[in-house]
Amino acid sequence: MSRQNFSVARVETRTRDSIGKYERHNERKNEHYGNMNVDLSRTPLNVHFKSCGDMTYNETLDKLVADGKVSLRGLKKDAKVYDEVIFDVNTDYFETHGGYEYAKRFYEEAYRFAVKLYGEDNILSAVLHADEINLALSDDYEKPVYHYHMHIVALPVVKKQVLWTKRCKKTELVGTVKEVIQQISHSKKWKSPQAVDENNQPVFDKNGKPVLVPSYSILQDEFYEHMQNAGFNDFLRGVRGSTAEYKSSLQYQIEKDKERLAGIKEKIAAADERLSSVLPVQASAEIIDSMGKKTLTGKIQMSAEDYGYLSNLAKECLINRRTVQIYESSNRALSDKVKRLQAELTALKEKCRPYLEALKAAPKKVKDFIDSILKSLRKTAPEQEKSIFHKPPEKETKPSSWDLTVPARKAKPKKKEDLER
Repeated sequence: MSRQNFSVARVETRTRDSIGKYERHNERKNEHYGNMNVDLSRTPLNVHFKSCGDMTYNETLDKLVADGKVSLRGLKKDAKVYDEVIFDVNTDYFETHGGYEYAKRFYEEAYRFAVKLYGEDNILSAVLHADEINLALSDDYEKPVYHYHMHIVALPVVKKQVLWTKRCKKTELVGTVKEVIQQISHSKKWKSPQAVDENNQPVFDKNGKPVLVPSYSILQDEFYEHMQNAGFNDFLRGVRGSTAEYKSSLQYQIEKDKERLAGIKEKIAAADERLSSVLPVQASAEIIDSMGKKTLTGKIQMSAEDYGYLSNLAKECLINRRTVQIYESSNRALSDKVKRLQAELTALKEKCRPYLEALKAAPKKVKDFIDSILKSLRKTAPEQEKSIFHKPPEKETKPSSWDLTVPARKAKPKKKEDLER
């Protein structure tokens, strides 16, 4: 492998109030996303291995509770009742193994692992995202490369024995099992076991407290082993106990993102420079909002300095608005002129089209034909020899009432005697 690939299996806890935001992301219910790498044209390629259908996560949970399949007994209103599990391997792993089709097979097997972990009835949603582009690797491969990963929303259900209390009228039943319920409890589902040594003896720290094995570390081990046994390999499990567990696999993408961020900062700086030349008065919304103080009568009092500041800012806005209106008016006039010229050009092309087609088909014949026409014109109208362009005749001008010029007299015809002489 050119780069080391690492598997990721992590769990995020959600409350009933907070789950909506993550549901809109997972199920692609938003029209716009803060994550600029989401390519909505590829969203139909996302694969649902489990779905709530037309119901929301909370509606599905309410139905399960009403049907007696799970219980929220004893939980506070703000309790964390959902687990969101993210299964992932860095993008290069899938790209080198075939991309989308390989990712579908991989996460189908990952879903089987989730079913073994939670039980299929307790999984509300399991979706493979295939529509998030990896910009760093896309630059490297010089083509769009997508980051395949899976989001699973499940209920952390454990079996809980409910005992008969002292309030029970039958004293012989007190302390015995009254019923077994499917209790939602994240803390019990992910309770960390005590570590043991090579002799299978419990391990304690220097203060005598039990050393616990992080439950998510066990999840990482089990996910890695399950996928390896299913035939998906060429990736590693992260280093245990390291906060930089996936740093080596993501370092390349981070460096690329830093380079891209530097470029964006340069563009922002250039835009700020242009903006400062257009807007000499710069005021933030926070400054304006903080101006003035409301009196008991509902009026606003402010200092003379603040009033002058707002007054100058308003004048600037009026001037800039008028300038924009002038530019918009000029732009509309130019646009209309361009449209007229384009219409005239189209008409002229249409008129010339037969000639151009004939010239293209038989250039010599057309040239000879034009020459013959010009030659005949020169014979019949020598005065047009200098130019083949038609000129309209000049209009005769009538003498004005102030024109005192005496018109020339017409010459009298000579007599026959004078002609004989």
